[in-house]
Amino acid sequence: MKKLYRSTLNRKLTGLAGGIGEWLGIDPTIIRLVLIVTGVFSFGTTLLAYIIVSLIVPKAPFEVLAPDSRFHFHV
Repeated sequence: MKKLYRSTLNRKLTGLAGGIGEWLGIDPTIIRLVLIVTGVFSFGTTLLAYIIVSLIVPKAPFEVLAPDSRFHFHV
């Protein structure tokens, strides 16, 4: 079972939406849009839940970046 972490690479505020997106295997932008839309219609409940969950879910211990083709060294 895959564990939920806050993303350290794909983050805008706390990394929670990025972590949920990685955990569910979907684009984190969709998670962010859902949070914004539900936040508008929930009178602050979504914001409160976001803050609480951000405090509970731990940061990812480490994340490995894919190699970037701009930094290849030719010998």
